[in-house]
Amino acid sequence: MEAIREIDIGTTPHEVVYEEDKLKLLHYHPTVKKTHPVPLLVVYALVNRQYMLDLQPDRSIIKKLLDEGFDLYMIDWGYPTLGDKFLTLDDYVNGYIDNVVNVVKRRSGTEKITLMGVCQGGTFSVMYSALHPENVKNLITLVTPIDFDTDKGLLNIWSRNLDVDKVVDTLGNVPGEFLNTMFLLMNPVRLLIDKYVGFAEKMDDEEFVKNFLRMEKWIFDSPDQAGEAYRQFIKDCYQKNLLIKNEMEIGGRLIDLRKIDMPVLNVYAEYDHLVPPDSSKPLTDAISSKDKDILAIPSGHIGIFVGSKSQKVVCPEIVKWLKPRSTIKK
Repeated sequence: MEAIREIDIGTTPHEVVYEEDKLKLLHYHPTVKKTHPVPLLVVYALVNRQYMLDLQPDRSIIKKLLDEGFDLYMIDWGYPTLGDKFLTLDDYVNGYIDNVVNVVKRRSGTEKITLMGVCQGGTFSVMYSALHPENVKNLITLVTPIDFDTDKGLLNIWSRNLDVDKVVDTLGNVPGEFLNTMFLLMNPVRLLIDKYVGFAEKMDDEEFVKNFLRMEKWIFDSPDQAGEAYRQFIKDCYQKNLLIKNEMEIGGRLIDLRKIDMPVLNVYAEYDHLVPPDSSKPLTDAISSKDKDILAIPSGHIGIFVGSKSQKVVCPEIVKWLKPRSTIKK
């Protein structure tokens, strides 16, 4: 465990430019002289930690985007405590994200920004873009669940049958260890046995060991989930599937996906066991955007960020799509 604690992760230079409660807004130092005018804000999921996108220097989506000239920000949600158990989805979407978007707009002097949402963070970004389209120039979703009515993923099946009221009423916040165990049990042979056998076979490879420890650190760095936000997310999304039906409300406001009219790039992983393609693909047909593209990556949920396809396919395709859409017309 000491080796895991000492391993470096999230090493791309950045500074904290805004804080609110547990949230920190990270601004990454530019690596080129001239950046694209429209800033890019990455919204990660509440589960696990945002440094997955900056896990190791040679496979860092963050570094790649910086090297391509993007002015890059990312939300670090931090670690909720019991004092946060009453936070709702409205607090996250119309509160924290909206406040962060306004900070980025003010710092960059722009009227709109690009949102790039990852997994649940993509779902939040979709909600935000539908409620505040005037602030979003482009929307990119990565392995993002939108239509939860599928039996292709165990997470969908388990969540649909979860007594979330009993969990939240008993625990207040949902422990990260509880969620992490659930994720590991979705593929126990590969995640609890095979990978450690593979590790034992390559223990003499120093670079392999470092990368393995980075991944282990990320996997077991699991923040608790604010109880009320988790309750609504499970009920309204996984159990009632209200989002894709344009029937979901947060803060008394209806989320109508047809309000999303900005350019959208929807990226999904073909072999995703956490967010199956059937959950991600429907977004493209649900929105009113005329400029919309969908990108399928032959990868799994995690591989899309750190696998070989990440630097060779995912990053170049995102860059190619986003560059011409990151200008400001005069």
